[in-house]
Amino acid sequence: MVMETSAPRRLTGWAPGGGCSCKIAPGELEALLAAAYGELGPPVSSAGELLCGLESGDDATVVSIGPGTAIVTTTDFFPPVVDDAFDWGRIAATNAISDVYAMGGEPVSALNLLAWPTEGLAREVAAEVLRGGRVVADEGGFVLAGGHSIAADTPMYGLAATGVADPDRLLRNDAARPGDPLSLTKPLGLGILNNWHKTTGEPIEEAIVTMTTSNREPARAALGAGIRAVTDVTGFGLLGHLYKMARASGVTAVVDSRAVAYLDGARQLLSEGYVPGGTRRNLEWVRPHLEAAVDDTELLLLADAQTSGGLLLGGELPGVPVIGEFVASLGPAVVVR
Repeated sequence: MVMETSAPRRLTGWAPGGGCSCKIAPGELEALLAAAYGELGPPVSSAGELLCGLESGDDATVVSIGPGTAIVTTTDFFPPVVDDAFDWGRIAATNAISDVYAMGGEPVSALNLLAWPTEGLAREVAAEVLRGGRVVADEGGFVLAGGHSIAADTPMYGLAATGVADPDRLLRNDAARPGDPLSLTKPLGLGILNNWHKTTGEPIEEAIVTMTTSNREPARAALGAGIRAVTDVTGFGLLGHLYKMARASGVTAVVDSRAVAYLDGARQLLSEGYVPGGTRRNLEWVRPHLEAAVDDTELLLLADAQTSGGLLLGGELPGVPVIGEFVASLGPAVVVR
């Protein structure tokens, strides 16, 4: 008698979705936060002055604690986006710490956030995830020690991070001004490629390299160049984060779709149906605030839910593609040509 054996369950098989595409839909999240905090007013602290919070939907909370010093705090975690545990740890840590850089801060310390199935997924796999996060911390020059873990049906990993910044030199998503060029530091398509990987099990090295590339250097370069309008592009896609940026700044963002770079294979895989649910939700959220001269294929690419994506800049940096500009408000928050 021949015994049939099943293949080991892939790491992404434990996840209902992939990476930042698992975020609560942006419109639903905003409604939730309004219901929770709408009647309470701005947060107040005796320890410092709130500089950035929920009002603009920025990347992290920033509190000034004295002349020249502000504390940047953020957290991010998600289920497996790739099958390699070490790579997942690196991707999740790179993504989480990006919010500190996107505010113009430098990370100082971080804590692990780990949810892990108590049965069926080996402890050694969790150790590889944590090792990946630690490697990112060591390379980034910040301390990663301790954290919190829980038993859960779905594995999740990320960081709670703390950084410091100059309160007079913050990077913010509400600082875009008419005439500012619009630049993007990483190509799009990560959500589509990760969806293909989850389906087929075939890794795409270019996607892994992109997701594990730190936003530290472009953020530092933006500060040095006097750029003030910055956000990172993650689960809400380029269109979603750009909408939030234009809305917070009171301007219109005009995107030249022909200037946007994509990872190899993203357009083809989109045509084959590898579109994350988060990508479609992003487009539907932005559509009422969007004027487009392109079809939905192009808009889905622009709305693709990224994991550990690049920085969106209101300014120019050497070697970074300019994909449009900010102009005085035209009515719609985002115009795609």
